Amino acid sequence: MIYTIDSSSHVPAYLQLYRLLVRDITTGVYPRGSKLPSKRTITSEVGVSVITVEHALSLLCDEGYIESRERSGYFVIYSEDDFLTDPSHKHLTESQPGKTSQSPAFPDREKLKSPKGSKDINGSVYDPVFTNEHPQPQIGDFPFSVIARTMRKVLLDKSESILVKSPSQGSEELREEICRYLARSRGIFVAPGQVIIGAGAEYLYGLIAQLLGNEHIYAIEDPCYNKIPKVYRSFGIKCDPITLTPEGLSTAELTITNARVLHVTPFNSFPSGISVGISKKKEYLRWAAAAEGIIVEDNYDSELTVSSKAEDTLFSMSGGSRVIYLNTFSKTIAPSLRVGYMLLPTDLLEVFTEKLGFYSCTVPLFEQYVLAELLRSGDFERHINRVRRKKRSMTV
Repeated sequence: MIYTIDSSSHVPAYLQLYRLLVRDITTGVYPRGSKLPSKRTITSEVGVSVITVEHALSLLCDEGYIESRERSGYFVIYSEDDFLTDPSHKHLTESQPGKTSQSPAFPDREKLKSPKGSKDINGSVYDPVFTNEHPQPQIGDFPFSVIARTMRKVLLDKSESILVKSPSQGSEELREEICRYLARSRGIFVAPGQVIIGAGAEYLYGLIAQLLGNEHIYAIEDPCYNKIPKVYRSFGIKCDPITLTPEGLSTAELTITNARVLHVTPFNSFPSGISVGISKKKEYLRWAAAAEGIIVEDNYDSELTVSSKAEDTLFSMSGGSRVIYLNTFSKTIAPSLRVGYMLLPTDLLEVFTEKLGFYSCTVPLFEQYVLAELLRSGDFERHINRVRRKKRSMTV
């Protein structure tokens, strides 16, 4: 095994080893069904301790890359259909132009307004209370024991510093961990100064409205999550609904719109369930360049996909220009955790500071430190992979 562990790196040795093994497993160096070298062999050839090797192998087992067989060793059980998290394996899972969501056809608009007890396009029972709302995560999806343990650790490590006022954009610690997470999971490379922390998606919609102003028309998907136009209109913004077809926004309507801001949910748009392919994403980016406009990429559900292809983000495809990226932790951890973040293009940072830099961060430091620790420890990604495996097994 020709692995090099950087002892001067801030990344622990076990995580470096884990990532090297993931790379070789997902690229076929160790194909499904093959046996990994023994712990003793890895320890000897890589030059790390047995504990380091055991920790790395334990993570691989937790995430479903390998399994331990008594008296036999560790065997690869990875299937490329199960994981999307490592952008370095992108060549294995290229996006397919024009591919849509699991729904075979775009549903009749009227059928989206189903009476109580009927099912939506994904087979879930509708309740009028949540019609045209984001689907609610089940309380307890994220292991409570992990959250409790992490909270205790933060209280012990941070002590009274959790009572300090948060920096306006959010704690440096959380913003740095988000940058690392996005780099390894989505191929998005940004600096902490581009990350803005806020209390959920709706709050961030409001910041965007104030940042970009109300003199422009905002194009939105039709249908879409109903709070998007509500927030924008509350700031005096005119919204132009554009028909969402099975392939994405109508090309004809997008071509003639006078909008300068485009708010889209490229993956699993709610309530239609539509996901767009790489060709349509490129069309959105061409529109932004031609119109000198801005795209707001709302990526609320992307982590929990069971798709076999890596979902390229508009933000990464654009090189970080003309796209504002949004995501939250409410769906992946708990609905009570009202924490979201947005990534700004570098050319909007000065404008943001001038217009909105006076705002205080709306998320307590304690919650930010807890999230930072969940990302740093790998607990967040292990949970995401467990959910993916469970969802995939339910569709088989």
